[in-house]
Amino acid sequence: MDAAVITVLVLAIAALFVLTALAKTVRIVPQASAGIVERLGRYTRTLDAGLHVLVPFFDKVRVMIDLREQVVSFPPQPVITEDNLVVSIDTVIYYQVTDPKSATYEIANFIQGIEQLTVTTLRNVIGGMDLERTLTSREEINGALRGVLDEATGKWGIRVNRVELKAIDPPASIQDSMEKQMRADRDKRAAILRAEGERASAILSAEGDKQSAVLRAQGDREALILRAQAERESAILRAQGQAQAIDTVFRAIHEGEPDQALLSYQYLQMLPQIAQGDANKVWIVPSELGRALEGLGGLAGAVAGTRARRGGPAHSPGKSDPFDEASDSQTRVDQAVSDANAEVAAAIAAAQESGVGGPGPTQDSGVGGPGPTQE
Repeated sequence: MDAAVITVLVLAIAALFVLTALAKTVRIVPQASAGIVERLGRYTRTLDAGLHVLVPFFDKVRVMIDLREQVVSFPPQPVITEDNLVVSIDTVIYYQVTDPKSATYEIANFIQGIEQLTVTTLRNVIGGMDLERTLTSREEINGALRGVLDEATGKWGIRVNRVELKAIDPPASIQDSMEKQMRADRDKRAAILRAEGERASAILSAEGDKQSAVLRAQGDREALILRAQAERESAILRAQGQAQAIDTVFRAIHEGEPDQALLSYQYLQMLPQIAQGDANKVWIVPSELGRALEGLGGLAGAVAGTRARRGGPAHSPGKSDPFDEASDSQTRVDQAVSDANAEVAAAIAAAQESGVGGPGPTQDSGVGGPGPTQE
């Protein structure tokens, strides 16, 4: 019984040993990874991706290294600029292990080494720049950092592919001053743009007013020209009409051959029309009135004298007696004179009724007719 138990235990231990030996002999390395193999504490080889057989209990895989590109973000680091301002800078490093053996044996912790090298290089680069240049020269800073890091980490078996600055944070007071300056610059640019817009608007408005005034002046000038042409044509037509009317009246008068008695009679008929009008305050008795009456009286005297010289013999019936005709003419003249005097009296009465004073004492006008009568 005891021998059987001991046999089982020995078999179990042998099986465990075999399994352990198999586990240490066969090693599978995943893709994009590398293993550092040491035999009895000494570097032997580097395992690539795939299946590998090791010498159990003599070979050991010290570390598995990832060969893919890695990204490391470092915490903000205070950096002093050339103008003695402290800024906090966050950096991001993109690196890749190119030699697993060097990354394992050349440096104890290459991540910490990259971080410290980044901080010191960043301080050297930023120390030669002022704040404004630091804020506007990210590409220059990234290029300087990548060059220094790539050269320093090359012996570590690491290649720095890219360096980026995540943030550059100046002090709060500097940020406030910068915001005020930017706000002032924006206000200045806005004022300049507003002034330029107002100037352009004023120029356009002035040009529009100028063109409008020019067009309005041209329109007024053309209107005045057309109006003057119309008035000239109207005056010409009116003058031609008046000339034709005067010519017609003149020919009619001369063709009718009027005598002095008819003209005197017509003149007396126009006197009442002269006296008409509510605005007449003074009635002028023209001097031609006396001449008209003298003409009528002279005609009547001539007829009477001719009849007296010839006597009064009877004339035979059936023949016209010139003295009778003269007597009839005298009668007609007397009647005309009487009618003329009546019309004159009616004109004077009409003038008195319309508020114009009666005829006062007349003055000789030098022709023989009565002068103007004042109210």
